[in-house]
Amino acid sequence: MIFHQFFEKESSTYTYLIASEQTHEAVLIDPVASEIESYAEKLNEHNLTLVYSLDTHVHADHVTAANLLREKFGCKTVLHRHSGVACGDIFITDRSAIRVGEILIEARYTPGHTNACTSYVVDDMIFTGDALLIDGCGRTDFQEGSAETLYDSIHQQIFTLADETIVYPGHDYKGRLSSTVGHERLHNARLGQGKSKQDFVQFMTNLDLPYPKKIDIALPANKACGQA
Repeated sequence: MIFHQFFEKESSTYTYLIASEQTHEAVLIDPVASEIESYAEKLNEHNLTLVYSLDTHVHADHVTAANLLREKFGCKTVLHRHSGVACGDIFITDRSAIRVGEILIEARYTPGHTNACTSYVVDDMIFTGDALLIDGCGRTDFQEGSAETLYDSIHQQIFTLADETIVYPGHDYKGRLSSTVGHERLHNARLGQGKSKQDFVQFMTNLDLPYPKKIDIALPANKACGQA
């Protein structure tokens, strides 16, 4: 498997390239519109054909590259069916699977940060978007967010995986690249050490976070697959 982790500095967003060494077919998870040339260079470097663009949710902090990639490479745009995005090509549900050569990508529905959050499991890796972050999680006060739902999603869909499963988040603000399910289950400041749902909900309710800086630009654009 060919794998590469990209980082977009302004929103601290990670984008992931996964590709088959057998068929040279590739997918991008959570691509950012401003970084499309970096993706094109990496695809060309490995002689890859981009077949799918996967968004873990409708982002509020950056504009997705989904439509630009579809125009440039002819790939399919993949989103959860609850995303409210009409311009997608493929709408997935919990435990839907996408195959790229020898690679199976399993969707796990992990709502709570938004109503359409989806994590993707590939072998011993899980790409969690904003549902589970390293030592944290996504906020739950916008886009039909729910702390109760997020708690259940993480415990039922992510923390049930093997301890050694590598967690690749949608963002990190401290330069960390990955974690593991076992580490987050034990040490995550918001969810670790068996914290109760009541404790988690109270913690999330009291965060008092500022209004998202780019939501008024990013959200309408991303509901149109990244078109202005």
